[in-house]
Amino acid sequence: MTDAVGVIGAGRTEHDGPAATLATQRQTFLADGPPSVALRRNRIDRLVAMVLDNAEEFVTATAADYGSRSRSAAFFAEILGMVSVIEHTRSNVPQWMRSAKLMRAARPAGLRAEVVPSPLGVIGIIGPWNFPIQLTVLPAAAAFAAGNRVMIKMSEVTPRAAELMAGTAPRYFDESELAIVTGGPDVAADFAGLPFDHLFFTGSPAIGALVGRAAAQNLVPVTLELGGKNPVVVAPDADVIRAATRIAQARMVNGGQVCVCPDYVFVPDAHVELFVDIARQTLRDMFPTIIGNGDYCSSVNQANFDRVVGLIEDARAHGARIDSVGPEGEVLPDPGSRKIAPTIVRDVDDRMRIAEEEVFGPVLVVRGYSTLNETIGYVNSRPSPLVAYWFGPDNADFRHFVSHTRSGGVARNDFAAHMIPSSAPFGGVGRSGMGAYHGKAGFDAFSHYRTVVGSDLPFSITGRAALPFTASMRVSADLALRRARTRTSSRLRKFR
Repeated sequence: MTDAVGVIGAGRTEHDGPAATLATQRQTFLADGPPSVALRRNRIDRLVAMVLDNAEEFVTATAADYGSRSRSAAFFAEILGMVSVIEHTRSNVPQWMRSAKLMRAARPAGLRAEVVPSPLGVIGIIGPWNFPIQLTVLPAAAAFAAGNRVMIKMSEVTPRAAELMAGTAPRYFDESELAIVTGGPDVAADFAGLPFDHLFFTGSPAIGALVGRAAAQNLVPVTLELGGKNPVVVAPDADVIRAATRIAQARMVNGGQVCVCPDYVFVPDAHVELFVDIARQTLRDMFPTIIGNGDYCSSVNQANFDRVVGLIEDARAHGARIDSVGPEGEVLPDPGSRKIAPTIVRDVDDRMRIAEEEVFGPVLVVRGYSTLNETIGYVNSRPSPLVAYWFGPDNADFRHFVSHTRSGGVARNDFAAHMIPSSAPFGGVGRSGMGAYHGKAGFDAFSHYRTVVGSDLPFSITGRAALPFTASMRVSADLALRRARTRTSSRLRKFR
C-alpha cells in the first residue's frame, strides 16, 4: 500500500506529482473553455458509473480497511446514499448554468447586464476515511456540474479504498478531467498547499484548521466540512421510548464514526432512567454478538480504538457512570477486532475529555435537565455543532430551540433528517464547517458569479464621476444626498 508517495492517475509516475497534474488540468481547462451541458452531464454520468460498476469492489475494500464493517450498511451509505443527490444535481445543471438577466427595462435603450455562473477551474478535494467513496464522489459531482476539473486526495487511513479508486478512475476519465492522489500525511500537506481554484476538505476541525492555513498561503478559497459534538434534546412532551430507540440506533451507524451521529443527549430528569433502560435494551437487541459479528463496525484503526477507549476510561476515572452494553461472555473492548461495546455514559462533568472531544465511536453521553433553557445555554456555550437533534413535536418549544441555538442543520425525530432533501444545502457553521454543498449549494460553491455589463447608450453613465464637475452636478449631488438622508431618518423614526 502507498504510504507517503503520491500516485496520480494513469500513465504518470510518482515523480510527476500532484503539482504537475494541477498544471495539466489548468492548461486544458483554459484551452477548452467552459464545458457544455452535455459534457458536464457526461462527466457526472462517468463518475456515477465508476462507482456503480465497481460497487462490490469498493465495498469490499472499505470493509477490509475497517477490519469489520457491514456490507449492507456500506452499500447504502457509500454507494446508494449519494445517488439521489447526484441525480438532482445532474437534472438541474441546465437551469443553474443560465445567466441571470438584470435591469431588463433598460435593455431596449442599450444597457445590458447579466450575471454569468462561471467554472472556477481546478478543484482540489481532500477526502475523509469514514466514507472514503461517498464523501469524495459527492463534491466531485458538484464540481463537474459547475464545469470544473477535479483532483482528489484519498485518505491514507483507508489505503485499500484509495488504491482501488486510483486504479479505477483512469478507466473512466482522462487525468486532465479527474486525477486521484494517494499517499500519507506528507502528500496530503503538499496537496493542501497547491494553488487550486478551490479546495474542499472533509475531516476534523483540527486538520481543517491546518488545511485552511495551507490554502491561505495561495489565497485559495476553501469549503470545510468538519465535525462536532452533536447535541440531542428529548422534549418534555416527547415519546421517550421512541426517542431512546431511534437515538441508540443512530449512535451506532458506522460504529458511531459519522460526523452527524448524536454525541450527547439531554433527557428530562424524570425520564432519564426510562430513556437509559430503553436505549440499553435497543442496543442489546441490535447486537446479540459483537466480536464475531461482521455487521458490527470496528474502529477504523488502532489509533481511533485507543482514543475512544481512552475517553471512556478517563470519564470512569473522574467519576462517570459507565454502562457497557456488551453481550454476555464477550470481553470488550477487544483490541484484536478493534471493537468497543456500545457504551452509555452518565454523570459527565467538564473535567472529563469526553465532555469536550468529539467521540466518533459507539458511545452516547446522557444528561438530565429540568428546563429547556438549560439545554440551550449548554449548547450555546460550546462550539457550534454540525447538526442539532430534537425529539418531540414541532411546537413553540422546538421553534424556540431552533431560533436560539446555532448549528449546521437541525433534524427532528430522526437521524440525519436534514440530509433527506436532495436540494438542501449541507454544511457546518463556526467550528463545524465553512461553506456548504449538496444541491445548488454545491454548484454555487464551485462557481464564480461573474457580472457582465455592456452599454450601447449614446452617453456615459459613469462619466459624471470624472472631471470637470459643473455647478449643476454639485446641485444634483446635494439633492440626492438630502433625499437619502430624509429617507433613512424616516425609517429610523418608524422603527423607534
